[in-house]
Amino acid sequence: QVQLVESGGGLVQAGGSLRLSCAASGRTFSGYVMGWFRQAPGKEREFVALITWTGLTTSYADSVKGRFTISRDNAKNTVYLQMNSLKPEDTAVYYCAADVVLGTNPANYDYWGQGTQVTVSS
Repeated sequence: QVQLVESGGGLVQAGGSLRLSCAASGRTFSGYVMGWFRQAPGKEREFVALITWTGLTTSYADSVKGRFTISRDNAKNTVYLQMNSLKPEDTAVYYCAADVVLGTNPANYDYWGQGTQVTVSS
């Protein structure tokens, strides 16, 4: 089992920045692909970004490309999502997830955090 705990959400004005963190515990963090997803009210959960174990491969949704950056510190078992130039449409609950297989489909991820709310005011 892998336990994931997100933090860093909050209320920010449009154009502002937030950094989300996801701390993993339980079985080894090693080898897992880490992903960030988000879900706005009334919408399906959608892919935001992912990073492989080595950090050499990252992928972003088109809607956040150039504004968000995913990174990980394996020594701390933590993955980050730096969010810049935030827009009201980025408002959602943000979840981190872990899986051994590379992919953007949330249905394929085995482990999930409880989520952290990000609200961007206009």
